[in-house]
Parts: sequence; C-alpha cells; structure tokens
Amino acid sequence: QVQLVESGGGLVQPGGSLRLSCTASGFTFNNYPMTWHRQTPGKERELVAAISTGGASTNYADSVKGRFTISRDNAKNTMYLQLNSLKPEDTAVYYCARGWHVFDYWGQGTQVTVSS
Repeated sequence: QVQLVESGGGLVQPGGSLRLSCTASGFTFNNYPMTWHRQTPGKERELVAAISTGGASTNYADSVKGRFTISRDNAKNTMYLQLNSLKPEDTAVYYCARGWHVFDYWGQGTQVTVSS
C-alpha cells in the first residue's frame, strides 16, 4: 500500500534551519510529482512547495520563496524540504503529499516549532 512518512521536524530558534524528509513506498515514486504542505490549528492547510517527477520544476508559496528548497532523490524514494531562515510564523505541522494539483495520499505530518 502507498505510504508516505515524514521526518526531521523539531524545535528550532528563529533564523535556524531544518531539513524535512518524506520517504515513500508502495508506488513508483519517480512517476509522481510531490508536494509539501503545512497547517496550523484553526487555519486551512497551505501548499508550501511542489516538485515535478524528475525534479526539474519546482514551485513555492510566496511566504517561503527564497528560504525553503524542495528537492527529491528518486533513487532513495525520498523528497526533502530544506527550511532556512525560519520564522515563528513557520511553526506548523508539515505534510508531504503525492500529486501536484490533486493530492491522493498524505503522510502523517511532522511538527516544526520555531521559538526562542
């Protein structure tokens, strides 16, 4: 069955960095675009970044452009999100999902907390 497992979240000070990972199984990873999303309590889930099947095309939300970098290693069935220059407003649960405009499978999420 399809599984997406996020890891790498944690507590970091403002200005710090984290790298999130999303490890996929149960499907041919390099056939699908992938995305990162985030959600805070009381708010709608926000699409943060997207990457094409081969990694050549990427998109970012304006709120993270220039600070976050999405990438993937198809040989390892893994997608990454490098978070730099973190701000308190980046605090959220981060999810990976399969798909570009329609998201049919989701991971369980990993908490990122930015606080001093």
